Amino acid sequence: MPRSTAPTPVPAVAAPAARVHDDLVLAPRDVRFDWARLPLHWVPDEPMATHILNVLHLLLPEGERWFVKAFKEALPLIRDEQLREEVLGFIGQEAIHAEAHQEVLDHLLAQGLDPRPYVRQVAWLFQRVLGEKPGLTPAQARENVIERVAFIAAIEHFTAFLGDWVLNSPGLDRAKADPTMLDLLRWHGAEEVEHRSVAFDLLVHLDPGYLRRVRGMVVSGPLLVHLWVRGVRFLLAADPTLDGRLRPSWREARLIARRGLLPDPVRSVRSGLRYLRRGYHPTQEGSSSQALGYLATSPAARAAAH
Repeated sequence: MPRSTAPTPVPAVAAPAARVHDDLVLAPRDVRFDWARLPLHWVPDEPMATHILNVLHLLLPEGERWFVKAFKEALPLIRDEQLREEVLGFIGQEAIHAEAHQEVLDHLLAQGLDPRPYVRQVAWLFQRVLGEKPGLTPAQARENVIERVAFIAAIEHFTAFLGDWVLNSPGLDRAKADPTMLDLLRWHGAEEVEHRSVAFDLLVHLDPGYLRRVRGMVVSGPLLVHLWVRGVRFLLAADPTLDGRLRPSWREARLIARRGLLPDPVRSVRSGLRYLRRGYHPTQEGSSSQALGYLATSPAARAAAH
């Protein structure tokens, strides 16, 4: 299969905020990527930037399988047919995301970097700690489903933020990042922006209260930071070409972000705080037009459409 070559970021198109359920049709795109020639450090001469972004591959397969399971459990609780169709589309897209990132993990293993110890910890967290609880009454089981939806809505806020960032990150192009990996990240990021409202709308449908939303962010935000830091430390230690010589630091991460290779930490925090506004809705973040524009030009997405 020929390598996909990532187009340059598509400029955002100004558009009025969409209404909830406004003509949103989510279609899973069965993309394929060829990783045969992916270098271990796919941002040339930037092993730390590469591995900070590689944490996505560690977290997303198990995390998105957890999303899918929780949303399937939520389907019987949905009383809005349009929202139900959006949730089904979301489930389809997330399932494909999990498999696409799993292929990168398999490639890392073939290159001598074994991600399995960390991935087993992530799987335990999502399946045992945050997963379905046995022995609950019907009322408790419903509450457990809604609580997990609240966590997912908060996490989806950050994945949409990351998606918007990667669609507008010319620093990665300037650094000559691997085009196949760029297409994976931008295809995935565009779909995260495309379906950014679904988890939030589902949460509001099941529980319109503000406190549940806040609790979801208070739990999920720090947990994501913790998992990301652990993931970076793990990858740098497990990289067979580094011999443990490179240690992560916040200072280095800020310098990398200034070069446009990572999201700005201050903007990331501000994004999380925006989620806590009472009048917040995900349509206020990112651009659906830009996301769909990239999906119309993505080599992998175009190949999947034919």
